[in-house]
Amino acid sequence: METAAHGVDLVDCQRLGEAIERHGQRFLERVYTPLELAYCQGRKRELEHLAGRFAAKEAVLKVLGTGWREGIAWTDIEVRNDVAGRPEIVLQGRCAEIAAGQGLVKILVSISHIATHAIASAIGLREAGGGAGS
Repeated sequence: METAAHGVDLVDCQRLGEAIERHGQRFLERVYTPLELAYCQGRKRELEHLAGRFAAKEAVLKVLGTGWREGIAWTDIEVRNDVAGRPEIVLQGRCAEIAAGQGLVKILVSISHIATHAIASAIGLREAGGGAGS
């Protein structure tokens, strides 16, 4: 496999917390999948975990090169954890279509957070020798 694109995003935890306070459950359900909410809610440092997943979604959009257009929904990007606890990206809907059109077969993600900020880095991979639309 070869690297096709890279994206990184940094989230201010306080700012995300203010958005959650302002918009409540409606915001959470618009941005996060039920699986993501189940993972984050009730955890120690819950807001940091939510911010990490938010940053991961933004980093993935940078890999795709789309931003929030072309019919993309926040929940088209889901951050899951594998059996070892490592985060992985699952694309659905419009994001999955865009990734397939670019020949992306996997998106790697790394997330880190502290009380004030969360950061995520995403790397899009395609089969060696494959170009966009291959």
